[in-house]
Amino acid sequence: MRDVCVIGLGLIGGSVLRAAAAAGRSCWGVSDSQADVEAAGADGYDATTELGHALDRAAEADALVVLAVPLTAVDEVLRTVGEHAPHCLLTDVTSVKAPVRDAVARLAPHARYAGGHPMAGTAESGWKAATASLFDGATWVVCAEEPAADDEPGTDLTAWRETAALAFDAGARVLALPALAHDGTVARTSHLPHLLAAVLANVAAGGGPLAAALAAGSLRDGTRVAGTRPELVRAMTEGNRGALLPVLDEALGLLGAARGSLASTGGLAATIDAGNEAATTLMRQQEAPRTPVTLDLRAPDALEGLLSLGERGGWFTAIDGDVLTGEVA
Repeated sequence: MRDVCVIGLGLIGGSVLRAAAAAGRSCWGVSDSQADVEAAGADGYDATTELGHALDRAAEADALVVLAVPLTAVDEVLRTVGEHAPHCLLTDVTSVKAPVRDAVARLAPHARYAGGHPMAGTAESGWKAATASLFDGATWVVCAEEPAADDEPGTDLTAWRETAALAFDAGARVLALPALAHDGTVARTSHLPHLLAAVLANVAAGGGPLAAALAAGSLRDGTRVAGTRPELVRAMTEGNRGALLPVLDEALGLLGAARGSLASTGGLAATIDAGNEAATTLMRQQEAPRTPVTLDLRAPDALEGLLSLGERGGWFTAIDGDVLTGEVA
């Protein structure tokens, strides 16, 4: 198994390091947080604050380097990657993919890169919140890009395979998507919910102690992610501005329609019925029967196959050499 170097030891990065170690990999982590480094060391993990040293070690071992830092810190870290491990295998776990892809092309152009995003997390943060089981059963997007029109190469399939293998070791299933398709989808399924949770929390708090006394499950469920560290939420929502704006407009349009209906007729049937139907449809799609598939990464059309399956929500659950097995609805 390939060695792993994790840059950033918060909830996600710390969980990647824990999961890689649990799978039997040789791995080490680096963070600019002395507290997280000391906590990781106390738990028996190899951790340092010396980024250059950790990357030199990664370059020597041809390790997979995992960027697990906030989007706002990616450029600075990539400059150091370009200096110390310019040809490394590289992935990341940030929640927005196109800006990271573009930053890698600018600042570490020789890295063999495949972006990643494990769809898992909690409202907690820091090394102490990390767990090796965080990704069990989660979907982990590993980005795949076709060659650009200007003859730039597509995704390096070695980097894709190694990132997917790490995800499998962590207990996740892997879905291949282009960066822009990922960003457009998570704007709907993750970033808008974070904004709505913030709005719901603000409205509820406006009711004071009485609102707190009457708050129950619906408010708790709707505001859970509002407890996430604000700087992390800002980084992912602001970093995905282009995809999030039209989705936010769509949500505001639906709320405006509900407001207009309530004001004019006193009824909310259209909004509530449509929401119930949409929730049922989503659940039905998630529970739909799936068909087994295999894909050989050595095939000439492997990249096209990855993208075709990903667009249909197909994912992979294991890899044996270069052969992936998985399922699609």
